[in-house]
Amino acid sequence: MEQDWIMGLIGGVLIGLGGAVYLLANGRIMGASGIIGGLVDGSGWSTAAERLSFLAGLLIIPALIVPFYKEVDTHLTSNLWVIAAAGILVGVGTRFANGCTSGHGVCGISRLSLRGIVATVMYILAGGLTVVLFRHVMGVI
Repeated sequence: MEQDWIMGLIGGVLIGLGGAVYLLANGRIMGASGIIGGLVDGSGWSTAAERLSFLAGLLIIPALIVPFYKEVDTHLTSNLWVIAAAGILVGVGTRFANGCTSGHGVCGISRLSLRGIVATVMYILAGGLTVVLFRHVMGVI
C-alpha cells in the first residue's frame, strides 16, 4: 500500500477526530475561518485563549513533524504573486460562504448539514474551475 494513501487516511481521521473533540468540548464547529475571524473582528475575544491555542497547534505541530520527512513535494508554484492571489481569493471565498472547508466540509457534512454539503460542493466546483482556468487556459500554474 502506498505511503501517501496511508498518510492521507491518518490525516483525515485526525482532522475528523479534532472536529469531534472541538464540538464536544466547546459546543461549536471547528471552522478555521470562524476561529481566525473571531480574533480579527473582535467577536471572539471572550474565547481568545482557546482560539489562539487552536491556531498555535496549526503552526507548531507541522514544525514538530518536519524532522520525520526527508523531502516534501507540494507541487506549489514558485510564483509568489499566484500564491498571494490564491490566499486572498480563499479568504474572500470563506467570507462569502460564511465558513471554510473545515467548518462546512468536515464538520458540516458529518452533521448532514444541507448548508455544509452545498458549500462543499461549491468549493469543489470552484476549485476545479480555477485549475482549468489558471493552468489550462492561462498557463499561470
